[in-house]
Amino acid sequence: MKSFTLFALVFAAVGLAHDHHHEDQIPMNYVKYPYQATYPGDDEVTADSIFSGITTFAKLPWVQCLGKDRDTTFDIAFIGAPFDTGTSYRPGARFGPAGIRAGSRRLTLYGGYNVPLEVNPFLSGLKIVDCGDIPVTPYDNKFAIQQIEGGHKELLHRPAFSPLGNDALTGKPLVPISLDGKHHPRVVTLGGDHTIVLPLLRSIHSAYGPISVIHFDSHLDTWKPSVFGGAPSDQAAINHGTYFYWASQEGLIKNGSSIASILLPYLPLFLSPPHGAIRTTLSGPADYANDDASGFQRIEAREIDTIGTDGIIKKIRETVGDRPVYLSIDIDSIDPAFAPATGTPETGGWSTRELRTILRGLDGLHIVSADIVEVAPAYDTNAELTTMAAADVLFEVISVMAKTPLGKVAN
Repeated sequence: MKSFTLFALVFAAVGLAHDHHHEDQIPMNYVKYPYQATYPGDDEVTADSIFSGITTFAKLPWVQCLGKDRDTTFDIAFIGAPFDTGTSYRPGARFGPAGIRAGSRRLTLYGGYNVPLEVNPFLSGLKIVDCGDIPVTPYDNKFAIQQIEGGHKELLHRPAFSPLGNDALTGKPLVPISLDGKHHPRVVTLGGDHTIVLPLLRSIHSAYGPISVIHFDSHLDTWKPSVFGGAPSDQAAINHGTYFYWASQEGLIKNGSSIASILLPYLPLFLSPPHGAIRTTLSGPADYANDDASGFQRIEAREIDTIGTDGIIKKIRETVGDRPVYLSIDIDSIDPAFAPATGTPETGGWSTRELRTILRGLDGLHIVSADIVEVAPAYDTNAELTTMAAADVLFEVISVMAKTPLGKVAN
């Protein structure tokens, strides 16, 4: 009888163990559906064990935005695009998203307050999440580019979590700056080689139309396919050196309002969007003419020696104005002494400090979305120099985003 009673008790206990709800085992103070990670505020305890747990960008909550959480809304989402089969020299940027996340672990070690910009983006009231990666095939570039565009567009066309609110100066309600009149969230893409920007701009165009672009890179990336790689096939003609050529051909870029920082001669400000940090060799002067036709103004990396960071910021701001702008950052805009882990390194670039200073100088611009690309962790040092630099660069970007809503006062 005793053995039967014991058996009955054990059976009942096993039954209860299989029958219970998960909530019964949730620890005290656990938030089941957090939309924001817990970050220390002013004068609170910091230096927690940020090296533990699953690695997301800056310890943000992981949301399966393209899976079971496809109805979740947010204000800023990080998404990976692990694609590197459009690169011309060193592959490996498919591991960029994972590397950048690892480099971001210490971003919030002391709380996340950005001293120069006087904001903590993680405590700004915005809902910021890490959506993981877009599933990208390494076997078919055409299909991979479609996957990237579709994944980005799926996130971009969700309603933003937070309302636009009112203008800080006039107190009047803000209205969206998008072409379709909707208030879109921002998407920050972790590349991946620079080819991914073509599908990203196609996605951006669906909401904002032709967009102004700020492009930090050591290379033009507007080369004609017949020059860069020779275009042996239609698909080979789309790569990390030609994507801006195609973006211009498709009308995705707002000519006269984009800039690229590169090592090229000074051109009048009214010409086009900006390239920044350019310093590449060329096939010849014809590459400049093609770059002009694609709608970019060039800022040479070496101009920092004559006009400084303030002069570069001034050029960018005068070119872009108050238009909506897309920000694309190639990690090779930073000198390989500071960021060696990239696909096509070029010496003579900016320091990490200089690029971060320039990005902070974009405070107040309407940055609708952004990316950082060409981070290839296999070429990094054990100190994670490049991945930390990439993460810190994005910290500046989201700090600027957090301070300026994507709205304007209605006329």
